[in-house]
Amino acid sequence: MIFTKHRQFTANRLIAGMFCVWRWSFIFWVGTAQAHDFWIEPERFRPALGDKVPIHLYVGMDFKGDSAPFIPEWFQRYVYVGSQGEKPVPGSPGDDPAGIVPIATPGLTVIGYRSTQFSVTFDTLDEFEKYLLKEGLERNLALAKKNKSASGKIVENYYRCAKSLVMAKSPDTSPDRLLGFRIELMAEKSPYVQAKHIPFRLLYENHPLAGSLVVAFNKAAPLEKLKARTDKNGRVHFDFNRPGTWLVTSVHMIPAPAGAGAQWESAWASLSFERP
Repeated sequence: MIFTKHRQFTANRLIAGMFCVWRWSFIFWVGTAQAHDFWIEPERFRPALGDKVPIHLYVGMDFKGDSAPFIPEWFQRYVYVGSQGEKPVPGSPGDDPAGIVPIATPGLTVIGYRSTQFSVTFDTLDEFEKYLLKEGLERNLALAKKNKSASGKIVENYYRCAKSLVMAKSPDTSPDRLLGFRIELMAEKSPYVQAKHIPFRLLYENHPLAGSLVVAFNKAAPLEKLKARTDKNGRVHFDFNRPGTWLVTSVHMIPAPAGAGAQWESAWASLSFERP
């Protein structure tokens, strides 16, 4: 299985000699068994006003992975949104942590990252089918078998849409904000309140996505997964039984459009936050 990047980043955009090449390449050359998730993890989910919060980007699984640096060629949009509107996350090529977000106002700040397009090649249909089953994408199995290529190889284009919720000062009921990503998870109730029951909505191209698997897990117990499929309105509900850092994820896959150089296209959503 081989990961590649559709746009070749230029070395002269990086800080020469100041970052390890193996970390740059991790996103592209690691197997899917180790790199299902891409998420945003601020150093502090509950900063004080005036704080400047370092932001980490991770690729891995079950909250275990390597950090990804700030590389503009790897994202289409990387922003933070508070009561004063949307601003780009400040950073320089090669920075790790991948940017620093200043907290100027109380309440909720939403950090969002929309990647550029990457691709992965599966060597066999069997390998691809196992991947579909693992990610809850069973509805694509029949078409995958029907449209298998003569070479047996399957190419999938994919991109990541990650969000993180940061709460400054006393937790309030500020709602999550939609960023208009192609795929997006949204908390319909603030996860920073004491309520155990939190509804989420999954949108694809700004429309509710029904029947998709959504998974939530806690950093202290990442193997204890909460799982549910979205209803016709794209909603799922989880009862959170632990405090601390949580990650909610989902993936949607469709046949790739003609001329895409791939058979399939997937969109990966993640949402991180901290529970009281």
